[in-house]
Amino acid sequence: MDGVDKEKVQRVVYEMSKGSKYFENEERKEALIRQKIEHMRARAAKLSASDLSHYQKVADKRILELDSTRDLSRIWLHVDMDAFYAAVETLSNPSLKGKPMAVGSMSMISTANYEARKFGVRAAMPGFIAHKLCPDLIFVPTDFKKYTYYSDLTRKVFWDYDPNFMSASLDEAYLDMTKVCEERSITGAEIAEELRSRVHEETGLTCSVGVAPNRLLAKVCSDINKPNGQFVLPNDRMAVITFISSLPIRKIGGIGKVTENILKGVFGINTCEEMLQKGSFLCALFSHSSSDFFLSVGLGLGGTDTPEARFRKSISSERTFSATEDAALLYQKLADIAQMLSADMQKEGLSGRTLTLKLKTASFEVRTRAVTLQKYISSSDDILKHASNLLKAELPISLRLI
Repeated sequence: MDGVDKEKVQRVVYEMSKGSKYFENEERKEALIRQKIEHMRARAAKLSASDLSHYQKVADKRILELDSTRDLSRIWLHVDMDAFYAAVETLSNPSLKGKPMAVGSMSMISTANYEARKFGVRAAMPGFIAHKLCPDLIFVPTDFKKYTYYSDLTRKVFWDYDPNFMSASLDEAYLDMTKVCEERSITGAEIAEELRSRVHEETGLTCSVGVAPNRLLAKVCSDINKPNGQFVLPNDRMAVITFISSLPIRKIGGIGKVTENILKGVFGINTCEEMLQKGSFLCALFSHSSSDFFLSVGLGLGGTDTPEARFRKSISSERTFSATEDAALLYQKLADIAQMLSADMQKEGLSGRTLTLKLKTASFEVRTRAVTLQKYISSSDDILKHASNLLKAELPISLRLI
């Protein structure tokens, strides 16, 4: 949201949402965050000088251990399609080009093009608020079949470079380009330029690419020169440390709004470098895995494992729609999602035994229900059968996401 009048956006969001279910849900979440911050502050206040001295030694030792695992031999690319849903719609309807547009409805939008983002319109914003920020905003209904088609086109390009590429959503992917760069004696910058060009040739869409020694950094880098650009972080320890030192913690995948507020509100941690400076508190008050993650972020460490070593543990599909309590319509939505999830699973050669149903109510409350089955499944019929049982137990209910 660079260049956006953030104060104006916040004021409009507050005025337009006040009294709505969206506003009430946001207030509930803010209250929970404040409660967590106060709880953590109370725990931090109980730490004695002796405690902090002990945990500083723990942190220092762990930092050295983590740093010794640094792998600068890999070339990772994170590819992020530019305003993907909106770009696909513009490709289908060129008259939308240059006009502020959002994919979704007055109740909720999935994404917005860059013209709309200049007004502060963003993904996961209620459409009525987006329309207030940008009165000329054009709404286009979601068409996931269309997005899946174009996503498949991009994946064919990715596969040519890394058959084991990682893709968590329709519009982004991680590729290990180490072998390709070695075999062709080219740089990460050159392969990124080539990949972006091929994606555009095959789809008519643009993407942005981050190049770095690990996936965590590559994802951060892909956002720097958006849209239709790239950023390369050299495979050099000092370059990584310099890059990460002043980086705001919110830029890191895995640090959401709640964690960001706790780190800032309790420990005064605003940048990644400050993770290391406050290592004693992090080791004292967080679990081993969480403190390890925070310290790794401060060092600029991330996943570098080879494709052969990766094992996918989950796959998901979800859809947002206008709130409804029509049971027949909800079951139809469930059937559509089951089909899409099954297609994705079969494409990836996957099956699963624990099925989780995520629901978001009309009041924005999120619920998850799960069942562990006796056998592995992947067919749409099996997925729908067990998901329907989970949904049935929640009815009657008004939902806006499954």
